[in-house]
Amino acid sequence: MQISPDVLFSIASFSITNTTITTLITDIVIIVIVILATKKISLKPKGTQNVVETVIDYFKETAESIAGSRASFIYPWVVSFFLFILISNLVAQIPGFESIRFHSLSSGEYGVPLLRAATSDLNLTLALAVASVVTAHFLSIKHTGIKGYLIRFLSLKMFPILLFVGILEFVNELAKFISFSFRLFGNIFAGEKVMATMYGMCPFVLPLPFIALELMVALIQAIVFAMLTMTFMHIMTDKSH
Repeated sequence: MQISPDVLFSIASFSITNTTITTLITDIVIIVIVILATKKISLKPKGTQNVVETVIDYFKETAESIAGSRASFIYPWVVSFFLFILISNLVAQIPGFESIRFHSLSSGEYGVPLLRAATSDLNLTLALAVASVVTAHFLSIKHTGIKGYLIRFLSLKMFPILLFVGILEFVNELAKFISFSFRLFGNIFAGEKVMATMYGMCPFVLPLPFIALELMVALIQAIVFAMLTMTFMHIMTDKSH
């Protein structure tokens, strides 16, 4: 079982993998959705505009209930992560993933999958984790000040108890890179392999309940990543912590 994505071809020294192609497809889908949602904006939204506004309103209201006034700069990040991960996961459920093969001089007799779920690539999930955590720290410095930010990790009050707590906080921040990236990667990668097995055994009936399960997992994983990002941004920008 290969964990790393397959390289389809190279442009100069940059390798184009099957997950790179899927990421580009995801980006195109997002652009199309944005165009459709903003093409004819109405006070009584319908269609794509209604769906997009429902998602935005949900995360905005949730952020306001958690972070209050700080929701104004938190929820745009949360919505962005949610939409990208959800659409990326859903795109991977389109028939043809893993089954359409790409052949090259180095791909072997059976070739390699032309398309693979973008979030089944640890490089992408790690990049999302880095973006989430680094942004939370940036917002913390911006809205609590450099002094308030450093006190979280280097407090000399009640020495050495709070200093030890600060060290644990720092380790916890590093652990977020692993937990964020591996949670998303593991769930999507495992689901992808299960689906490939089901299609190989019986491509017509057997995969149906697993497709429903994967659609649910796609939504849940997007919500989990988005809500954890919201929570961490709230904590990092709260001056009382």
